[in-house]
Amino acid sequence: MIDEAYERLLRSYMNSNHRKKVDIIQQAYNFAMRAHEGEYRPSGEPYIMHPLAVATIVSEEMGLGSTSICAALLHDVLDGTDYTIDDIENIFGKKIAQIVDGLTKIAGGIFGDKASAQAENFKKLLLTMSEDIRVILIKICDRLDNMRHLDKQPEAKRYKISGETLYIYAPLANRLGLNTIKTELEDLSFKYEHPEEYESIEKNLAHTKEKRNELFENFTRPIREALDEMGIKYTIKARIKSPYSIWSKMQRKHVSFDEIYDILAVRIVFTPRETTEEVNECFNIYVALCKLYKSHPDRLRDWLAHPKANGYQALHVTLMSNQGRWIEVQIRSERMDDIAEQGFAAHWKYKSDSDTEKVAEDELNGWLQTIKEILDDPQPDAMDFLDAIKLNLFASEIFVFSPKGDIITMPANCTALDYAFQIHTFLGSHCIGAKVNHKLVPLSHRLKSGDQVEIITNSSQHVQPSWINFVTTAKARTKLQTLLRKQDREYAKQGEAQLQAWLEQNGLTLTTSNLDKLTEAHQTKHHEQLFISIAKGDIVLGEKDLNYIFYGAKGEENSKKRKGWRRYLSFVKGMKSAAVTKGQHLLIVGKDFDKSQVITISEDNISQYLFPKCCQPIPGDDIIAYVNGKKQIEIHHRSCSEAARLQSSFGSDILVARWDMHGTMEFHATLELRGIDRKGIIRDVSQILAGTFDIDIYRLSTLSDDGIFKAEIELKVKDAIALAEVEEQIRQVDGLQSVHRI
Repeated sequence: MIDEAYERLLRSYMNSNHRKKVDIIQQAYNFAMRAHEGEYRPSGEPYIMHPLAVATIVSEEMGLGSTSICAALLHDVLDGTDYTIDDIENIFGKKIAQIVDGLTKIAGGIFGDKASAQAENFKKLLLTMSEDIRVILIKICDRLDNMRHLDKQPEAKRYKISGETLYIYAPLANRLGLNTIKTELEDLSFKYEHPEEYESIEKNLAHTKEKRNELFENFTRPIREALDEMGIKYTIKARIKSPYSIWSKMQRKHVSFDEIYDILAVRIVFTPRETTEEVNECFNIYVALCKLYKSHPDRLRDWLAHPKANGYQALHVTLMSNQGRWIEVQIRSERMDDIAEQGFAAHWKYKSDSDTEKVAEDELNGWLQTIKEILDDPQPDAMDFLDAIKLNLFASEIFVFSPKGDIITMPANCTALDYAFQIHTFLGSHCIGAKVNHKLVPLSHRLKSGDQVEIITNSSQHVQPSWINFVTTAKARTKLQTLLRKQDREYAKQGEAQLQAWLEQNGLTLTTSNLDKLTEAHQTKHHEQLFISIAKGDIVLGEKDLNYIFYGAKGEENSKKRKGWRRYLSFVKGMKSAAVTKGQHLLIVGKDFDKSQVITISEDNISQYLFPKCCQPIPGDDIIAYVNGKKQIEIHHRSCSEAARLQSSFGSDILVARWDMHGTMEFHATLELRGIDRKGIIRDVSQILAGTFDIDIYRLSTLSDDGIFKAEIELKVKDAIALAEVEEQIRQVDGLQSVHRI
């Protein structure tokens, strides 16, 4: 088995365009064999099968060379063995040792038990990546092999690893242009997170395969004839939407599988007659296609002149087939196709001085520079860091123009303020407004591709805390948080001086004890927050503070006042506590708690768990449990965005959870209804709820605008099955276009 795996690795390497350095690969293989002797994977296979698999992915699926293959074979050698980085450098040279060292630095904790290890390791990953991009490429291959063997892991660990993969590694692969690997990572994560939905989509894809094949053949026959006539050397492939992409669209659009119409796309990959003419040939093919089929005027996507930030180049056009279906056609050269599938890894294959290669390399360097800027300003919270990365490093792009006509690449959904910070920190911190296409707009205005943006500044303007609510890019948020923290430090100094003067004026001193009393009384989080609130005028110190907090004056009256203040504080704290627990006796996870056990939620113990408002799961929903910072157990819907964040950063605190309810309790659920407005539509919905299901409406809000009807109805139901039946019945009401749970 080991010999066959090694032979496959060598075959893939020998079939590549790289210089053949078999000797060093053989040497790395023998070294890894000795280092991992006696080690086994959870599946029972010899451990050497893992580095061999990673090296094969590096060679076969990424197209990298001997340096990366050797580093992949050696990537786990330093972990748990007697070998050192000096041993590897002496035998294999500085470059391989540097990559292995980078991979080793980020290995610990990825599957470990430290609470925030994932975020810290991700920081290390990005730092080492800025030194050599091959570190992250090999790490993604390592993650792909782990995902392919995820069925051998315990269930709780599967949730942790798949959630982390979907949250971090799949978007990272996408940002680096590794489309094939990104798709597989997403599908594998989806398979383990939502096995029933995955299986359902797979069955539907298999069931509709014959119809798709027939549509593909009929649609491409005239295209083949036209391209043959033009003398173009080409291949035509059917691109089938992945199960995860289908499911995501079903969730996003609130539609069924049958309502997803872009499952099939067509990809034309051609060999250009001249390398310098490949862009022109793309447009020649496009013109030929438009003579055969009508094109959709709003769905032409040109990434030829301005490639995506991950190097992607292609021309996309959507055509109307003779069967009345819109079908997207992607037109690429062979080089563009390689870069589309292998991303920056393909640049080892296509090293040249061409403009498009230089653009892609510049985009990569710009991206790495953004990462460095984020890393240079450490976030106080690991989750804040992950959020900053997620904000725009993995986002799709738009192109906007400066007043002088320069093209600036920005993440989709960015605002005018994001653009200002992108140009310069000074511009962002002093801007008061913007002109978009010569019209005055607020800083929160969202930009679109093609907008021309001019920022208006004022030297007296300073950053506002409210800005944090609408900036969307990592760079803007990071700079804004830095400036706000600096501003707060200045406020804190002012506030401390004001407080000291007030205390001295009343015969008191600035001691830790006195600060603690004031902090508790005014319900601020810490001393610095107290100083800031005083400086901003949110807290005004006066007689009340002297009478209720300090022993400034003696006497029965003041004693009563102090007791009254303490009773009031006690009452407020009690109210806060009641608001959190609401009569629950929450389960507290102790040191001896077995995190591998399955949490079973029943009528008898449901009050022991927290149900956050971010997703409000009900019986029948796929759920996970999370041990929060207070050692309480939260229950989240598995597809909840907050659950994805928790799985990616606190995977060791994720537990497997199951329902064991018997229909004796009711739970809140909210449905959103959209459709064409008419008289009596609410009456018809109410009759179904009251008459068919005997359900009372807990809350109802409606809106009608230009004949479009929208309503939100909060109900009490016993489980997700009952709610699905209600949805199905309401969907039959005349005029309703969509009914879904929110």
